[in-house]
Amino acid sequence: MATFAKSAFNTASYAAFRPVYPESLYKFVLQYHRGPKKLCVDLGCGPGIVTRKLGKHFDKTIGIDPSAGMIRQAREGAQTDGSLKVEFWEGSAETGTAAIDSGSVDLVVAAQAAHWFDQAKLWLEMQRIVRPGGTLAFWGYKDHVFVDYPRATEIMQRYAYDEHPDKLGSYWPQPGRSILQDQLRTIKPPEEDWEDVHRELYEPDTKGPYSGEGKNLMAYELTVGSCKSYVRTWSSYHGWAESHPDAVARDKGGKGDIMDEMFNEIAKTDKIFRHDTFPVNVEWGSAVIRARKRGGPPPSESSEHSDDLEMIDVSSVEEDAGTTVYPPHVLNARD
Repeated sequence: MATFAKSAFNTASYAAFRPVYPESLYKFVLQYHRGPKKLCVDLGCGPGIVTRKLGKHFDKTIGIDPSAGMIRQAREGAQTDGSLKVEFWEGSAETGTAAIDSGSVDLVVAAQAAHWFDQAKLWLEMQRIVRPGGTLAFWGYKDHVFVDYPRATEIMQRYAYDEHPDKLGSYWPQPGRSILQDQLRTIKPPEEDWEDVHRELYEPDTKGPYSGEGKNLMAYELTVGSCKSYVRTWSSYHGWAESHPDAVARDKGGKGDIMDEMFNEIAKTDKIFRHDTFPVNVEWGSAVIRARKRGGPPPSESSEHSDDLEMIDVSSVEEDAGTTVYPPHVLNARD
C-alpha cells in the first residue's frame, strides 16, 4: 500500500478511474449483517467511496487509510456529496483503530485493501473492536478480462506480469499482489473468534460475458479510453513510471509510455482497440469474504432467509450469453 501513500501518487485519478462496486454488493453485505447499525469501520478506505455508501446505513461510519492524500480526497468527496455521518482518519488498519472502543464496531469492511494488511496484527485488533455477533466483510478484485477478446487479454496479462524491467511484473508490491491474485484465499478469519465464514469467488474467462466460474461481482461495458485510464491507476504502473521518468503518455503530450505500447500491440490483433470510444465488455476476477464475530445471539426467524446473493451465478446464465448487455460504466474503486 506504500505506493498509494506516496505524495506523488495521483489520488484524483485513482478516485475517478477505478470501477464502482455494484449496489448488489452492498445489499449482499447488509443482508448478511445482524443487529445494530451504530458504527461501521472501513479499513484502507482510499478515496472513501465505500465509506460514504455504507454511511447511509449506519449512525456513524469511519474510514481509515494510511495515505494523507487519500484521506484528503475522501474528505473532499464527503463534503461534495453532503455525507454527514462519516469521518476519515489517517492511519493503518492494524493501529489506526486504537481510539475505537472495544466491542463497539457493528460492521468492519475492507474493499480492495485486505491484501495489504499485516494479518497477525490485524486479527488481534478485529477481535478487540468488533462486538459479539458483529460482521466482517472483506472483498477485492484482481485483473480484468476483455471477455470477447482473448488475444487482447493475453497481451495485457503478459505486459502486467512479465518481470523484465521494461514491463510491469517486477513493480507490483508484494506479497499483496500475489494475495489478491489468489483471490484472498490466505486471508482466514481465526476460527476461535469468527464463525459462519462465507467466501464467494469469481474467475472470469474469455469465451463471452459470464463465461467464467463462480458468482460475478463486477462486469461493465467500458470504452477503450476508459480502460487505458484505469490501467494507469495500477500500483505497478506507478512503480514503472518512477523508473521511466522520461516516458510520458501520449495523451499527456509525450511520445508514449508502457500502456501506450501495450494498447498498440493489442490493436494490431484487435483493431477495435484503436478507437478510444469503442465499447468493450470487461469482467474482473473477485473474492468476497464474510464472517461473524463469535458470541452473538442466534439469528431471528426474519434473518434466516435474508442472505440471497444478487451477484450473478454464472451457472444459471443461458448459453447465448453473447447477447448479454452489461451496464455502461463511468469509472471510479482500489488496487
